[in-house]
Amino acid sequence: MTDIHNSLPVAICQAAPIPLDFTGGIEKATCLAREAIEGGAKFVAFGETFLGGYPLWLDESPGAALWDHPGTKALHAIMLEQAIVPGDERLLPLQELCDATGACVSLGAHERVRQSLYNNQLLFRPGEAPLDHRKLVPTHGERLIWMRGDGSTLGVHQAEWGNVGNLICWENWMPLARSAMHNLGEAVHVAAWPTVREVHALASRHYAFEGRCFVLGAGLVQHKVDLFDGLERVGGNAEAKALFEAIESDVLNRGGSVIVAPDARVIAQAGEGEEILRAELDLSEIGGGLASLDTDGHYSRPDVFELSVDTRAKDGVNWGS
Repeated sequence: MTDIHNSLPVAICQAAPIPLDFTGGIEKATCLAREAIEGGAKFVAFGETFLGGYPLWLDESPGAALWDHPGTKALHAIMLEQAIVPGDERLLPLQELCDATGACVSLGAHERVRQSLYNNQLLFRPGEAPLDHRKLVPTHGERLIWMRGDGSTLGVHQAEWGNVGNLICWENWMPLARSAMHNLGEAVHVAAWPTVREVHALASRHYAFEGRCFVLGAGLVQHKVDLFDGLERVGGNAEAKALFEAIESDVLNRGGSVIVAPDARVIAQAGEGEEILRAELDLSEIGGGLASLDTDGHYSRPDVFELSVDTRAKDGVNWGS
């Protein structure tokens, strides 16, 4: 039986975003997080860019990456207008929920900083400002929309039950990023994905085994029709609509969320539809697993390998006094 002092109830809200409509997305995320917390969860995770929706047109719409494409340009302008910004007051309902319940919520979002968009996995925690993690390397076509993050947002939240951190999508395959996070001693790690395909579940399981931590591999559910609904919510646009119409598939994100133990076994697995995936984590498993593998300790060989992490914010322009 799980010791109550080592027991952590968690949930993944595998749900459909409201593409482009950030205000509506925040309302939906708050409702889902509240439902998960009222069901007992102390930690709740959402998939990659739940707020704003994953930019599926970059992969699914022929021609989206062509130079000066009118639909791509229109969608980028909409995202810049709608995206959250640092200190965004629209996020207060989520912060208030965490303050009132003592729970933590990991939520993906498009964030605007000056004139650039970032992929940010925000970690809401009680009594503190959200912890940012901006994706270090946008994957393939994502580089058309997102700026690269820097080392200033590599970190963990120190909860009363242990440390928790985020990495986004293919960052979970970056060996040095994983090493840096393992050094921070995560008890729980969020691997945020648009869809948790078989290979993404494998990466989540590998991270759990390597880091001797629990991993919440969180995915989204999204359909082509959702794109049109979101576009109408923000006023519509003929060029963007034409770009969406060129998408052939009806189902674009298929969920597949997983919750993984430190020995890489899958504790809970979601299907392809919307659901709240729940699990009870026995945190005492972490110490036992470290007996055989501690990649930041007796398996690290610091006399042979050394990693330096630059945690300075890289704004590009430094204004002197």
